[in-house]
Amino acid sequence: MDTANKIASLLLDIKAVKLSVREPFTWASGWKSPIYCDNRKILSYPEARKSVCKGFASYIKEHYPDAEVIAGVATGAIAHGILVAEELNLPFVYVRAAAKSHGLENLIEGELPENSKVVVIEDLISTGGSSIAAVEALRKAGASVLGLLAIFSYEFDAARQNFNATKCDFHSLSNYSTLLKEAVDSNYIEKKDLELLKKWREAPDKYTGI
Repeated sequence: MDTANKIASLLLDIKAVKLSVREPFTWASGWKSPIYCDNRKILSYPEARKSVCKGFASYIKEHYPDAEVIAGVATGAIAHGILVAEELNLPFVYVRAAAKSHGLENLIEGELPENSKVVVIEDLISTGGSSIAAVEALRKAGASVLGLLAIFSYEFDAARQNFNATKCDFHSLSNYSTLLKEAVDSNYIEKKDLELLKKWREAPDKYTGI
């Protein structure tokens, strides 16, 4: 089993990802969605936690061997980023969603030497907005961002377009297409629901369920 399938299977097993075709979830954006992903649950399951960490570390070793710093996106990817940094014996920083309103008003927490080659760790990519904001913050601080890695991606066209516009390489350990295949193979969903689930990814803002 390759990494994408293994991670997808683990996410379903620990219920970090839930699929509900007939009773969709409501996201903070107001979108109706047949999928809900909570990667914080991974931290409670040692096998899943280690698989994610090893997946990130292996990808970094192969594709970003010059990485000097690991950066986590707050708050969901802080713990995963620390685990990866520990695995690779690299320094770690994290990027806040917004600068602190007191003290040094930091946006980036930790020691980030100028011109550092950074790999960003994210837990989830939807449209890519928060991920790209973190990348831009690191660049503004003088870092060279080699790429961004996420645990899971919904594979929205908007994310691909946004990352391309920002000229940032990105990759996810697993994704929506792989998850659907695993969900069918494990009888988590029925084949007849696949078409509707695929249509949601194409136009998530218009989905209303069955």
